Amino acid sequence: MELHQLRYVIAVAEERHFTRAARSLGVAQPSVSKQIRLLEEELGATLFHRTRGNVTLSTAGEAFLPWARQVVTDLASAVDEAREIGGLRRGRLSVGATPSITTSILPQALRRFHATYPGIELKLHEAGSRDLIREVNEGNLDLALVILPVTLRSLETVPLLREELVVAVASSHPLAERKRIALGELSETPLVMFRPGYDLRATTLAACTAAGFEPRFAVEGGEMDGVLRLTEAGIGVAIVPSMVVARGGPLRAIRISPASVTRTVAFAYRRDRRVTRATRELMTGITALVRSRRWLAGMPPGLEVLGG
Repeated sequence: MELHQLRYVIAVAEERHFTRAARSLGVAQPSVSKQIRLLEEELGATLFHRTRGNVTLSTAGEAFLPWARQVVTDLASAVDEAREIGGLRRGRLSVGATPSITTSILPQALRRFHATYPGIELKLHEAGSRDLIREVNEGNLDLALVILPVTLRSLETVPLLREELVVAVASSHPLAERKRIALGELSETPLVMFRPGYDLRATTLAACTAAGFEPRFAVEGGEMDGVLRLTEAGIGVAIVPSMVVARGGPLRAIRISPASVTRTVAFAYRRDRRVTRATRELMTGITALVRSRRWLAGMPPGLEVLGG
């Protein structure tokens, strides 16, 4: 039994198709078929039921698959452990974060991590929280900074901070001098709205509904940078995380009263994977940076460091 045979079994089980599995593995389809057939002969059991255009696990395959996955995972952990013994001189760390985290906390944290461990290749994936949760669950990311709640039992979460969402307005906007505002006061004020599927869009719409109105859109469909730039241009106002509105910048942050629109940022990683030393070091660095509150310089109020 060879390790590559186990990887082939896992890929075919996930893709439910030999050709797609081969493509994902970067090998020829006949090689995948041959190796799985050799493995089945060695085991004396059929792992897959093969019909035209459809591949399903047999009873033996369903019993074998978790074991194969565990072996491959254990080997990956052993490789990581060996690399860590070398003092984190080499390796790779895949990190995910939402756009607001990527533009606020993460740059300083990654700068410090890279200065300490220059041999670790950092791969950053910026996306909405729901997409990040899926990527972590599928094993494509070692760690992600996401927005709670996370309902998948396969993921472990560690809360990092809680923050208010605020109303961002251009400095020339009639509301710019306000310090606080009730959400209901925005019923006639056009909003710059995030694209469908964006976590902040769903949060904003739910908050407006709870306040008794359906918001009007000046423009919709933006990502974080686009929403901020459109708001700066005075096209409308936006409900955004407080951390993306710097004091003295082109936008003003108006706190929502009562402060009922909040979000909690947390680390997320798979429960069944060993947390590597590189991952632990990055989590420790981010947590220390947040607790030091140095990154808060210039930020508006409304952020609470959890566990600090």
